[in-house]
Amino acid sequence: MDLEHARHVAVQAAEAAGRILREGGPAPAVRPKGDTGDVVTDLDLASEKLLLERILTAFPSHSVIAEESGLVGAAGGEWTWLIDPLDGTNNVAIGLPAYVVGLALCHRGRPVVGVVHEPVADRTWSALRGSGAYGPAGVRLAPPYRPWRHGPVVAWTQGHGVSRAAAHPLKMRLDLGARRVLQLWAPLLSWAMLARGDIDGFVGYCAEAVDLPAGALLAHEAGIEIRALDGGPFPWSLEGPPEDRSFVAGHPRAIPALLELIGSA
Repeated sequence: MDLEHARHVAVQAAEAAGRILREGGPAPAVRPKGDTGDVVTDLDLASEKLLLERILTAFPSHSVIAEESGLVGAAGGEWTWLIDPLDGTNNVAIGLPAYVVGLALCHRGRPVVGVVHEPVADRTWSALRGSGAYGPAGVRLAPPYRPWRHGPVVAWTQGHGVSRAAAHPLKMRLDLGARRVLQLWAPLLSWAMLARGDIDGFVGYCAEAVDLPAGALLAHEAGIEIRALDGGPFPWSLEGPPEDRSFVAGHPRAIPALLELIGSA
């Protein structure tokens, strides 16, 4: 498997999908999705259609798990793509231009290629496991460590199925101890910000499986450390329960303070 070729295909597909989203107009048709308050738009569906066509044309033997279509192909295959055609749909629905396109290729459940594309700014970040993470113009991502005086700026995400009450102690601890807590409704955008060094940390509780691998791989290959909430190793496989998709991420030198921040919760 040529992973550099897979990265190139994913980048080209994400940028083409991004053009669909960028040119889709200010008021896409919005419909409810499930019973958790989530929504879907015509732009999600158009973007996903293009991404599925591009990926399955290039890799017809691979399986795909897409945000709106679910599983395409056989479950449990050696190679599986994860597609989030519009991470930040709720933002688009209210006219907030904060959203991205995300793709990840997983080998036996572990991400090996990750791509995040931001249509508004027309910027793309991508990573290969073991080969680093790169941004626009091929610049390698390596966020510096910056000690904070008044608490960190951290992003927060939780899975759609998590009640506010269930996540309350952890989120409250962040609100009390951090300088700012960002809840962007677009986790992949938060991962890109962390990989660039724009924010100090990222905490997730039972994060969604479709968008986690691309962002986590991007940050990891940029030099970000990702831990389980108890400080143990982060289980990269997608086959475990939702709790396995809980994490704290930051610069390696910041991880002890971030773990201490959430430890009492």
